[in-house]
Amino acid sequence: MLVAGALFATMGTFAKLLGTQFSGAELSFYRSLIAFILIGAFILWKRQSILTPFWRGHFWRGATGTISLIGYFYAMTKLPLATAITLNYTSPIFLTILSSVLLKEKLSRRLIFAIALGFVGVALLLRPTFEGDHAHAGFIGLASGFFAACAYVNVKKLGDAGEPEWRVVFYFAVAGTVGSALFQTLAVGSFQDINAANTPYLLGLGIAATVAQLAMTRAYHSGNTLVVGAFAYSTVIFASLAGIFIFNEILPPIAWVGMAIIIVSGLLAKRADKKIQATLAKSSAEAD
Repeated sequence: MLVAGALFATMGTFAKLLGTQFSGAELSFYRSLIAFILIGAFILWKRQSILTPFWRGHFWRGATGTISLIGYFYAMTKLPLATAITLNYTSPIFLTILSSVLLKEKLSRRLIFAIALGFVGVALLLRPTFEGDHAHAGFIGLASGFFAACAYVNVKKLGDAGEPEWRVVFYFAVAGTVGSALFQTLAVGSFQDINAANTPYLLGLGIAATVAQLAMTRAYHSGNTLVVGAFAYSTVIFASLAGIFIFNEILPPIAWVGMAIIIVSGLLAKRADKKIQATLAKSSAEAD
């Protein structure tokens, strides 16, 4: 999981470097397109079938994941790298709320505490963002965390239904490529030109993201979920180092406190939500 964390931070670094040339939707498009090519090559090599009976689950996973990805890249181009990544990592908090709503279960005191603590951290983290006149980017980054949680619910449902991980990644790459291209064309405009200077960065972004996603999938498959979830926050540490040494992003103390609180609340939510997730998995399998 540490490898995945370092690679996700590397992806964010490339996105930040490309942010002056490309929109969040364009970065999402190229990231998804490269993933599509790499996973597609694997499918052809292994002669795997892409036919699936779970098209509805793939659709919703792709739609929510693409919205999250576009918002994530937009936030990274407008905010300090560590801030944008931490906002996206609020997804465990939102996932706890969504799981409880879907199951119509009452939140325990521990979960309520974790959720409240998380939003205290968000408020502290966003305070410097508001002062820097980037409130809209902060809210978009937070929204990316919410839609990431929605995507994870569908990933869990697909996994519990027996859908292989590579097929989930493949269809997400397809959805991300098509959805990002549509968003860029309809909401932003034409695509920026690709040249010899920015091509290596785009390739680095896509390759780092794809390998990181596969490494994360392997970690969750073979390791303890709670331990892996804790190490997932290593991305924030790596991104903080990249922000300091590459982009000279010096965050105020209140932002660091907010980041730490969000990480703690996310870990608490993962731990307290373990039972709810097991019930959600069971109910999802029965529904399918």
